[in-house]
Amino acid sequence: MRIVTRPDFDGVVCSVLLYEAEPISKPVNWVSPNDMQRGLIEIKPSDIIANLPYDPRCTLWFDHHFSNRIHRPFKGLFELAPSAAGLVFRYYQNRFKRDFSELVNETDKIDSAGLSLDEILFPEHFPYVLLSMTIQSQVPSDEAYWNQLVALLRTQPIQMVMADFTVKNRCEIVKRENQRYKELLKSHTTLNHHIAVTDFRDFDSMPQGNRFLVYSMFPEASVSVKIGFHDKKKETMVIKIGHSILNQRCRVNIGQMLSYFEGGGHFGAGSCRFHASKTNTYLKKILDILSKNDPQGSIVVKKERGGLDRRVLKDRRRKTDSAYSNDPAEERRKNGPRRVTPEPRENGSPIEQCS
Repeated sequence: MRIVTRPDFDGVVCSVLLYEAEPISKPVNWVSPNDMQRGLIEIKPSDIIANLPYDPRCTLWFDHHFSNRIHRPFKGLFELAPSAAGLVFRYYQNRFKRDFSELVNETDKIDSAGLSLDEILFPEHFPYVLLSMTIQSQVPSDEAYWNQLVALLRTQPIQMVMADFTVKNRCEIVKRENQRYKELLKSHTTLNHHIAVTDFRDFDSMPQGNRFLVYSMFPEASVSVKIGFHDKKKETMVIKIGHSILNQRCRVNIGQMLSYFEGGGHFGAGSCRFHASKTNTYLKKILDILSKNDPQGSIVVKKERGGLDRRVLKDRRRKTDSAYSNDPAEERRKNGPRRVTPEPRENGSPIEQCS
């Protein structure tokens, strides 16, 4: 068996729990959600996918993103919840030899952006929050560090994890980056009504830092939009959007909206990645939807979707997938009543600050 997940704190904790619950001997396969959406990741029948879009070839799937909901039978657990780790923890609740409840509770809080103002301004005083910030850089060269965190969190209390030499050095780097990031936010962010727009296109790649800080610096904003390049060749653009956790007036379903712009996410946060040539078109539409702040605005008009909607591509893949088309349970679902997952409420819906 193999774990396939994304390199963020939720993905790390999912891996910790799955290693403890299942007989897994292979290293974690760390992948990006965008590559999963595009069908670029080879999934094997014994794989366990966590915190990523579903693939019918896997044996188990755990996820909590609004834009990744499916309407077909699967093994695992999906729910609009604060974190994917919380779902894994619940699914295997009787298999753990150690008490991981504190780790899971902290993951829920961090991944759903349920932080206090003190935790935003002074993450160095809160070990789990600071530790989560050491995984902001999702470059393949950091894979050894992600694996190290999984090993440490499986066996050590948080005090020992934070005392580890590598972790300690990473935390010091994060503290310095956060100071620099605050200055960059001041110089590259403009307030467009209730939208804080941070434009990092002057840089070869997106600067890293405390992703919650913008909300304390621009309290008038109810939503933040961050733009930057994904690669040094400046061929791929990234847009990251999140509801403010201090000014909760944004009513647009971010994950649903971004599913029409080659991305996805939760009700309160998400991201999309696309070719840089599409930036002006995508950004204009996104800002227009956010500016109107209409709950129905997250549903892009059908005639405008065209090739933008990644779910169209997913449906095409399903039609050509033999395992899917020959699934008796799926045939019964097609011919019987369709079960629809209720829409999330605006208040109390999960929020993830995607990095």
